[in-house]
Amino acid sequence: MKRLPLAVLLAAFFLFLAWSVSIRQAVLLLVGIGMGAALAGARFGFTTGWRHLVERRDPRGVVGQVILLALAAALAMPLLGVFPELHAALGPPSVSLLIGAFVFGMAMQIADGCGSGTLYKAGLGVPLNMGILPLFALGSFLGSAHIDRWLALGQIEPVGLVDQWGAGLALIVTVAVLGLVLAGVRLYTGAGKSWFDRRWLWGAVALAVLATLNLVIAGQPWGVVYGFGLWAGKVATAIGAFDPTLNVFWSQPGNAERMAETVFMDVTSITNIGILGGALWIAGRASVERKPLSTRQWVVALVAGFALGYSSRLAFGCNIGAMLSGISTGSLHGWIWVPMAFLGTLIGIRLRRHYQF
Repeated sequence: MKRLPLAVLLAAFFLFLAWSVSIRQAVLLLVGIGMGAALAGARFGFTTGWRHLVERRDPRGVVGQVILLALAAALAMPLLGVFPELHAALGPPSVSLLIGAFVFGMAMQIADGCGSGTLYKAGLGVPLNMGILPLFALGSFLGSAHIDRWLALGQIEPVGLVDQWGAGLALIVTVAVLGLVLAGVRLYTGAGKSWFDRRWLWGAVALAVLATLNLVIAGQPWGVVYGFGLWAGKVATAIGAFDPTLNVFWSQPGNAERMAETVFMDVTSITNIGILGGALWIAGRASVERKPLSTRQWVVALVAGFALGYSSRLAFGCNIGAMLSGISTGSLHGWIWVPMAFLGTLIGIRLRRHYQF
């Protein structure tokens, strides 16, 4: 899409939100556009960074992610300590978290994208991710509809490090553990490796700032997959295939309100739309590789896309909602999510090779 008509379209949508919905939602659209531009411009891929570490012993992507986590925590945790009206991305440690994170880590390597990766690559016009996006949404919706059954397998109450220890100690511990992660990466990759990539560095800084703006403006951390599930849920409700009042998750007051009102009132949906717009903006001047896939590869990738959506709800988020927002706001579940997703990634990489993606 040409940049001028895209700019006109985004400006018109901004004015519509400001006039008909709220100034907050209009500003969040701008934040989302910035996120999409940063993700697409820096090619900041959580999936790719992990795969390059495993296959090439290239630490640059993971180093960029660690810098993002540290910067986001340094910005978010003090705010959470001062302003009680801001909420952390808390999820309950549970059996569903363990299974969901593992499956998500495996599926994201086959689908070549996590939640944010699928979104910005769809905005760039990558056919695979464009095809995966609706199945990701369907999986996210079904996962949310079934979450009560998964939680019945076992869970404990969410643990917030800022609430438990205070912002200062929570930040110190978070940065220290991230330092240990880097030490482990150094042992794995060995000496003589390049550790920094300018593209990953500016992407990390931009995304940390934008994630903090999302926290301040929305009152909650950046998320992706909830919006996907909401979209599919609204479609299912509209065609009479689903009654949210009979479902444990969607009958909860906040979720029921989101389901009943316009999608433009949902903060996650607005930033998701913004991410698509920001990626489209980058696509206006960037060439995108479009690798042809066989029918078998398409089927495998689409199944993986559905698994991404379903497992992300079981795990209370993806690389954004669970890892970035969870860790940066002091949720224990974020630290549980990472190793389980990484274990899944090790299998996902092997499956990716098997199906020759």
